[in-house]
Amino acid sequence: MNTMTTIMAVVLSVIAIVSATGKLRKMPPVMESMAHVGVKPNQIPVLAYLEIAGAVGILIGIAYPMLAFISAGALMLYFVGAVIAHIRIKDKFKDFAPALFLAVLFGYLAYLVPTGF
Repeated sequence: MNTMTTIMAVVLSVIAIVSATGKLRKMPPVMESMAHVGVKPNQIPVLAYLEIAGAVGILIGIAYPMLAFISAGALMLYFVGAVIAHIRIKDKFKDFAPALFLAVLFGYLAYLVPTGF
C-alpha cells in the first residue's frame, strides 16, 4: 500500500470505530436512527462489533493487503445494507447520504488495495 492508500485506510478505520462507539454507548441519536430503520436493540451491538472487526481488519491489512481488501469490501457491503434499510422505509436522500458516501469510500479503498495505488 502506498502512503495515500494507507492514510485513507487509517481515516476510514477511525470513522468505522467512531460509528461503532456511538452504537455501543447507546447514544440517543444513534439509537433513534437504528429504531427508525427497524433494527432491534439486541442487534445494535452486533452491528457495532462488525464495524470494529472491519476497521481492525483494514488496519492489520496495511501489512497484509488481502485482509484490507476483504475488510474494506465487507464494510462497503455493511454500509450498502444501511442504505437499503433507509430506502426500504422511503427515507429522504439526506437521511442515507452519509451511509452511501461511506459505502463508496470503502468500495474505493477495496479497489485501491489490490491495485497498489
